[in-house]
Amino acid sequence: MKRSLIITVLAVSIMYALPAFAAHPLITDDPDTQGKGKFQVEVNGESGFDRETVAGVTVKARLSEIATSLSYGVTKEVDLIVGIPYRNYSVKEDGTTVAEENGFSDVAIEVKWRFFEKDGFALAFKPGVSLATGDEQKGLGTGKTGYSALLIASKELEPLTFLVNLGHIRNENKADEQVGLWHISAAVLYKATEHLKLVANVGQETNTDKNADKEPAFALAGAIYAFTDSFEIDLGIKVGLNDPEMDTTYLAGAVFRF
Repeated sequence: MKRSLIITVLAVSIMYALPAFAAHPLITDDPDTQGKGKFQVEVNGESGFDRETVAGVTVKARLSEIATSLSYGVTKEVDLIVGIPYRNYSVKEDGTTVAEENGFSDVAIEVKWRFFEKDGFALAFKPGVSLATGDEQKGLGTGKTGYSALLIASKELEPLTFLVNLGHIRNENKADEQVGLWHISAAVLYKATEHLKLVANVGQETNTDKNADKEPAFALAGAIYAFTDSFEIDLGIKVGLNDPEMDTTYLAGAVFRF
């Protein structure tokens, strides 16, 4: 059982590394802000699956999340963002469930500041804090207040938009995980039609397991369809490029602006 709980903690921690309030289904964020006095509500869902063989035992993990975030334009260049995730996970060993929990996880509060914009090139800075609102005993939170800082860059070359993120996460926790984490990722968006964008994304970040010799890496592909300027939906699939990352994660979301 002890080994099972360790595997559970490591699997769930993959989802904690960086607040995921990008242009869903992308992990890489963009520098866009809402505009003064405007709101955005984003509801995203994802379900990930992983299978590993440990000491001859087949371990299957499933992690699902529904995350709701609210963004408010404090000024034209500054947004305040609050995110509330609800998570569910289970771990099976040779078909027997050894761990299963669900509940609200750590609430994230972030500020996005777009501080430079010229000739299709933009830069933004996004600091954040993760509040210990999830139950760490159930693997739903870290048990401590964490911090993050993300540098965001974008370049528009119609019909393409390129994005790059470089981030550092202070992963304070009670699970003896790695505290200092780095994140790097890049994405490209292709405007296929007036309403449809096709997206691709790759990235890597520090493993939360102190004893790991590999850093989780992913690749993602998806699409964003805007019915209007105020409403859009998205779909995506993320695959792990190495063992520490979840094998497959399916993503879907909706955005409402007003």
